[in-house]
Amino acid sequence: MVSEDPPQPSALLQFFSAVGRAVDGPVTWWRETVVEPNRKQYNWYHRKYARVPTVDQCNVDDPVCQFEADYQIMRDKQVDGQIVSILRMRSEFCVRYHGGQDVTAMRECKDIWDTYEEAAANYFCKYGDLGYMPRAKDVYMKQKHRMIWERRHGKVGSGMKPEPQEE
Repeated sequence: MVSEDPPQPSALLQFFSAVGRAVDGPVTWWRETVVEPNRKQYNWYHRKYARVPTVDQCNVDDPVCQFEADYQIMRDKQVDGQIVSILRMRSEFCVRYHGGQDVTAMRECKDIWDTYEEAAANYFCKYGDLGYMPRAKDVYMKQKHRMIWERRHGKVGSGMKPEPQEE
């Protein structure tokens, strides 16, 4: 029984492979043994805070929990505001890129514009009319009142549902 060995690469291919290993070998060794073990890990984007209990989970006589909930709301408001700002900039850039307020630009940018409009409406629905530094209790009460309104009258902005007709 004769075993077939795989074909050997040509001499030119062996030469280029040896030159590649000679050049790349020390560089790879240096990176793996010196650079990567000594590299510091930086948080380049933002600090990640642990989520804290919301104000409805805090005891009434626990000011520390309420303070943490207030600062959690403040951070959430800043993040949501930055999201709305980025979406607004993207939609404005899209309109400028496609030539202004003509039909083509509006057709090309409709999905970005709709996303921005929805995010802005949700931001105002949550934080609107609460001032610069809303307290967690105020945000919670606004949400509760909106939910009660929607249960009684239908979705906010859709008009009031008609009164039932008595016969």
